[in-house]
Amino acid sequence: MSEPAAEAPPPAREPIFNAPWPAMAVTLLIVASFAVQERLPEEVWAPYVLRPVAVLQLGRWETLLTPLVLHGGWIHTLMNAAAALAFGAPVARLLGLKVGGALAFLGFYLACGLLSSLGYVMAHPGSLDPVVGASGAVSGLMGAASRLIDRRSWLGPIISRSTVSMAVAWVVVNLIIGFVPVMPGTDGAGIAWEAHVAGYFAGLLLIGPLARAMRRT
Repeated sequence: MSEPAAEAPPPAREPIFNAPWPAMAVTLLIVASFAVQERLPEEVWAPYVLRPVAVLQLGRWETLLTPLVLHGGWIHTLMNAAAALAFGAPVARLLGLKVGGALAFLGFYLACGLLSSLGYVMAHPGSLDPVVGASGAVSGLMGAASRLIDRRSWLGPIISRSTVSMAVAWVVVNLIIGFVPVMPGTDGAGIAWEAHVAGYFAGLLLIGPLARAMRRT
C-alpha cells in the first residue's frame, strides 16, 4: 500500500506592511517632529518657519529647510506623512535599501525640500507670511515616483504620457489650491502651492542623475 503523498507546505505569507525602511524613517520623522513641536512653546519654533523676507534680507538661509519638520496641525502632518510613505516607497526601492541608498534617499528628500522653499521665496520675495510643512519635499518624491509608473524596476522617460499627465494634473490641482484662501488642516494658514510645484519638478528632474549615480556605485 503506497504512502500518502506529503502535503505541500503552506505558501509563505506576504507581510501586510512592507514599506522600505528609508521611506518609513522619513514618515516617522514627519510625525515625530510635529509631536515635539506641539509640546514646545510657539516662541521656540516660530523663528524657524520660512519667511521670504527673512531669507533675503536677514540671511536666514537655514529656514529653507527647517519648515520640513514644522506643521500647522495634525491633519496637515498626517497628510504629508501618508504621501511621503506612498510616494517615497518606490523611490527608496529604486535607490537601494542599504546605508548608501538610504543616505541618497534622505539627501534627495532634503534637496527637493530646499528647492521647493527656494521656489516659494523667488515667487514671493517680499512676503512676511510664514510657511511650514514638508509638502514641497513630499512633492519631490511624487515627481520622482511619476517616472516609475510605467517601469517598476527603472525610470521611465521624463517625456511620456504617464509622466506628463501626472505633472499637468499636479500643476492644475495646485493652481486650484492657489485660489482657495484656506484649506482644511492648516490651522488657518494659506497653502504655498508654488513650493509644491517647485518641489515636484525638482524631484522629476533630479531623480534621473541620482539614480544613475547610485547604479554606478
